[in-house]
Amino acid sequence: MEKPFTTHHRLLLTGAAGGLGTALRPRLKADCEVLRLSDKAALGAAQPGEEIVLADLADAAAVNAMVAGCDAIVHLGGISVEAPFPAILQANIVGAVNLYEAARQHGVRRIVFASSNHVTGFYKQSETINANHPPRPDGFYGLSKAFGEDLARLYFDRHGIETACVRIGSSFPEPKDRRMLATWLSFDDLHRLVRACLSTPVLGHSIVFGMSNNAVTWWDNSHARHIGFVPQDSSDVFRDAVYARTSAPDLNDPAAIYQGGAFVKAGPFF
Repeated sequence: MEKPFTTHHRLLLTGAAGGLGTALRPRLKADCEVLRLSDKAALGAAQPGEEIVLADLADAAAVNAMVAGCDAIVHLGGISVEAPFPAILQANIVGAVNLYEAARQHGVRRIVFASSNHVTGFYKQSETINANHPPRPDGFYGLSKAFGEDLARLYFDRHGIETACVRIGSSFPEPKDRRMLATWLSFDDLHRLVRACLSTPVLGHSIVFGMSNNAVTWWDNSHARHIGFVPQDSSDVFRDAVYARTSAPDLNDPAAIYQGGAFVKAGPFF
């Protein structure tokens, strides 16, 4: 385990009750003096070095209070799956605007924004893409994350707020299927990536794909080398087990053709 170091005094983690928020909560505590946790859902009692502020991202006043006094933000909050557009609109689009505007008002200079591989879900699994490829979202969820990346660009260009748009692949304890052999991001590598984004000297507005050191990959992170993220884990150790419990993909199935997997077939939701 790498030696922890403090990147900021008070760090805000939104979406702290979710799967990735729960994984990052104990890890990020070593990287700041005060970890402020926020979600709509209950977070339990604050532990030493923690603060808890419950807030709905669609509530601008609540978000403003949530951000006050923070030095940097790790923004995992919002809806993380395909869903009806009205819900996506409030949580992921209005919520993102509220967050960035609060950051501007309170002088927050750096944000790690949880974007998604579903921003580019309609590229084929036979392709390798980088941060300069145009978005090809695979649904309303991916569309909302593409909006968030553009919003982050606007607030960097106009207000100097640096953002790492982390296009998270599939972050679970281990890969669940053959697709995840390409997209898997271990929890420890997720933490390494977030910490690199928080601590690199110059971040700017950067797009980085969130993946471990997997032999099979569809994403080229060469444009994000200035961040200093070096993944230490790999899906390769799970390959034999994944192949043993799963069948070969149907190459006529859109979920096996496109990088977004099953998301390219979800919905429509209105």
